Amino acid sequence: QVHLVESGGGLVQPGGSLRLSCAASGRTFSSYVMAWFRQVPGKEREFVAAINWGGSNSYYADSVKGRFTISRDNAKNTVSLRMNSLKPEDTAVYYCAATSAPIFTIVVVTTTQYDYWGQGTQVTVSS
Repeated sequence: QVHLVESGGGLVQPGGSLRLSCAASGRTFSSYVMAWFRQVPGKEREFVAAINWGGSNSYYADSVKGRFTISRDNAKNTVSLRMNSLKPEDTAVYYCAATSAPIFTIVVVTTTQYDYWGQGTQVTVSS
């Protein structure tokens, strides 16, 4: 069982930055691929970024590539999302998720059933 808790959301002006964090319980954190998704009311949940078990590889949605950076610290059971050059269209509830998928490909991380989800943290980009 893995319990995920996100933090770090808030209100930021366009062009600003935020860092989201996700703290995970459990002793098997390093065995999970970790990802961030986001959702706007009335729209489907959208993949943002994913990172593999050791943190050596990652994938990003085209809409955030070059602006967002995902990282993880297995010693602290945390995964983070650094968001720079934020745009109003980045406004959403951001969710941390974990999957025990055995392989790490863009198809897998965007389509697999994730095993655990956090409760979400609101990010609002507005002037």
